[in-house]
Amino acid sequence: MWRLAARVLLGTKVHPLTQRLLAGAANLQCCWWGTVRGTHTGYMSAGIWKVEAPDAEHLIRVQWEDGSESCYPCVWLRDNCQCPHCFLHSAKARKLLFEDLDVDIVAKKVTLTDRKKVSITWPDEHTSEYEAEWLKKRCFSEAARAEMQEDLFLPEHQYWGSDLQLPKMPFEEIIYDDESAYKWLCTLKKMGVVLLTGAAARQGELVKLGHRIGFLRLTFYGPTWQVQDKADANNVAYTTGKLCFHTDYPVLQHPPGDLNSLQVQFLHCIKQTATGGESEIVDGFHAANKLKHQNPQAYQILTSTAVDYTDVGVDYCDFAVQGKQRIIDVDYRGQAIRINFNNATRDTVFDIPAEEVRPFYAALKEFSDLLNSTEHKFTYKLKPGDIVTFDNWRVLHGRKSYQSGSEVTRHLEGAYADWDVVMSRLRVLRKRVLNRD
Repeated sequence: MWRLAARVLLGTKVHPLTQRLLAGAANLQCCWWGTVRGTHTGYMSAGIWKVEAPDAEHLIRVQWEDGSESCYPCVWLRDNCQCPHCFLHSAKARKLLFEDLDVDIVAKKVTLTDRKKVSITWPDEHTSEYEAEWLKKRCFSEAARAEMQEDLFLPEHQYWGSDLQLPKMPFEEIIYDDESAYKWLCTLKKMGVVLLTGAAARQGELVKLGHRIGFLRLTFYGPTWQVQDKADANNVAYTTGKLCFHTDYPVLQHPPGDLNSLQVQFLHCIKQTATGGESEIVDGFHAANKLKHQNPQAYQILTSTAVDYTDVGVDYCDFAVQGKQRIIDVDYRGQAIRINFNNATRDTVFDIPAEEVRPFYAALKEFSDLLNSTEHKFTYKLKPGDIVTFDNWRVLHGRKSYQSGSEVTRHLEGAYADWDVVMSRLRVLRKRVLNRD
């Protein structure tokens, strides 16, 4: 399988670095090659058997050589004309003004050229041409739409518990090799966590990582921040005490419902204490699914109750942030898509009726017990040079306590990135590595 994958990627020549990557790929729980699906080969060889424009319908019907059929609304076809007058190819952006679009438009004439191109003449004599491959990828069937959305957003998750085989990759390879970087981001998207090894044990390595994906996210704690024991700490992370499982920054809520802000977190170990200080992580989506099945009422409470969060202090600048979030955000199917739980910054203000308070606490306690169960949590210890990268809205993280000393005994540098930035880099790398849009 892996030899075949290598030939697909690189023809007959396999770079030595790629050989090492392929040899170790079987050890990863997430197979980044899963993003290459056979149906895309079908796109490349798509041939049209027949095209017609039914008189009584505002659509074009395409019959494919493989026996399938696709229907395309005329208004959509006119809206997506790819000619230079209607589309700016250098920016891959539409030039056609929406106010100039006739929503009731129908085709005046439709022709098929070499079974590979559909030409449409519109009532105003404007002509649009559509390649077969382009049309096939944008078929309106439920299956085709689902496949396209999967290809664009990679929504698949692989859940895990205490049996996690933590995916690991060399830091230098993902910095300098596109295939490694693509594998890293695909694995991060699917598993929610990847450990990068072999970075220098000094500040600044996360800036390199930020440049690799695009840029880091600036917060009230700066573009990067130092996790170490500090006098008069402005964050509980800057102490030596135990940190319970949490997601960072649930207090942020603008724009409302933004599910892409601060979703990825990087923690780089620069110095590690001899005893204590172990890191703990848990798959919040996996725990949320367990809660949904064992106590639907508790799940309903945590997915519907808005919790107040607050963060006030001085760091990169002075700040006073307030926000409201549900502990578990869900999509239209009721599936968890974001966990918002930080016990340290959960406000004393609680904007719900008094009679709903105790049921909420009971529901949150049951969820917390699931997070902390030996079945679900994974414990490991970072070494100097390790960088743990994880989905901050899926993977909750914590830390065991450690002893303070006369000097700093444990030092991590942290940073955030937005999933919009990460997914942008993933798509750019996919095109570069797999030669596929």
